[in-house]
Amino acid sequence: MDGSGECSLPELGSQGSGAGEDIEIVVNVGGVRQVLYGDLLSRYPETRLAELINCLAGGYDTIFSLCDDYDPGKREFYFDRDPDAFKCVIEVYYFGEVHMKKGICPICFKNEMDFWKVDLKFLDDCCKSHLSEKREELEEIARRVQLILDDLGVDAAESRWRRCQKCVWKFLEKPESSCPARVVAVLSFLLILISSVVMCMGTIPELQVLDADGNRVEHPTLENVETACIGWFTLEYLLRLFSSPNKLHFALSFMNIVDVLAILPFYVSLTLTHLGARMMELTNVQQAVQALRIMRIARIFKLARHSSGLQTLTYALKRSFKELGLLLMYLAVGIFVFSALGYTMEQSHPETLFKSIPQSFWWAIITMTTVGYGDIYPKTTLGKLNAAISFLCGVIAIALPIHPIINNFVRYYNKQRVLETAAKHELELMELNSNSGGEGKTGGSRSDLDNLRPEPAGMEGPGWSSRLKISHSDTFIPLLTEEKHHRTRLQSCK
Repeated sequence: MDGSGECSLPELGSQGSGAGEDIEIVVNVGGVRQVLYGDLLSRYPETRLAELINCLAGGYDTIFSLCDDYDPGKREFYFDRDPDAFKCVIEVYYFGEVHMKKGICPICFKNEMDFWKVDLKFLDDCCKSHLSEKREELEEIARRVQLILDDLGVDAAESRWRRCQKCVWKFLEKPESSCPARVVAVLSFLLILISSVVMCMGTIPELQVLDADGNRVEHPTLENVETACIGWFTLEYLLRLFSSPNKLHFALSFMNIVDVLAILPFYVSLTLTHLGARMMELTNVQQAVQALRIMRIARIFKLARHSSGLQTLTYALKRSFKELGLLLMYLAVGIFVFSALGYTMEQSHPETLFKSIPQSFWWAIITMTTVGYGDIYPKTTLGKLNAAISFLCGVIAIALPIHPIINNFVRYYNKQRVLETAAKHELELMELNSNSGGEGKTGGSRSDLDNLRPEPAGMEGPGWSSRLKISHSDTFIPLLTEEKHHRTRLQSCK
């Protein structure tokens, strides 16, 4: 062979050609030197470290395809990787599983496992949950960035009808998009409050009037205000349905179902009032109308669409079903036990208020929840002692699950704030990347992101989606060029 390096390779490869159990290799990962043995690495022959055993016989091209640098004198392989992550990954050779150290970014750790060619199936279940959570966060950030990008520009290839739909949807669903949209959102919020106040005022006897049959009904002025509010809610719902990009998903959404429940009783009661007695042959039309009018209380839930706090509370309760189930189970057991004991202990008193165990359930409920109306109370000494123990147990049972529920609320609230900030940060990185790549500058004077609009289907090139994937890292690192054979710095995660 001609080159001096090529002549030394057979000498170096004499040890590696055996690939036996006595083979040892030295790796230097981020300045941390470690000696590994062939019998240990051969347990997983598909990994990168196992491939190092026989790479010397393949020449320098094979060596540098596996590592960043190699010292023939020390027979040492160099890797510009995270040493902390390497200490976790190497556990697979000793224990058959990998545990992620606390404080390491799950996505970066997954990249390290991919580099060392260790399958994710070796990652322990407790660590997979962190990885799944981080993936969901990145998907949420990508979704938010995509929504912002869709709002920033209008595709010239779209029809005028489609552009009109987008403008209406943006106007009604995104109050932060413009000042008129913010005014409409505030107006909708005020009308929800007004309609709720009108519903309550309509039940005050002093504000009611007598109809032709002598029955008390709502004042005509309040009815007119109610009609105006319902007209606004109906128009708003129809416009949102008209402009929705996915009408089936829109109709089945929980908050939109609440909107329908807030609007529908008005029209149903109106139909029953004018047509029910004559055409539908209903004898109790007024009772049906009153039952439907009670459903107007559903409109108070419309406030959740304008309040991020209520949305956070709803999500926290949804994530706390397990804790709420435990709370109900504790209370159910306590109610059954203390009501039975109370009934048994109070039977000796001639004026007992505990007539049966099912009737005692009500006493146990108001006692364990520390309400204590006083309509049912024990009169014997043992009954009073049982009551004291029951409300103490009730306080403990209620207090136990409260802390996890509060933690869920705080965690989700903080997570939403972090995701919102991260989405804005990704947009800034994408703009800087676009300006530096397209104009040859490190920054640009443009303040918009029109150049990051989605590209038409079938177009090739560095589209917005590829830039979005690149910007998933909190610290942007440009892709390596073909001239570089190893990374110049470690990937980090803030």
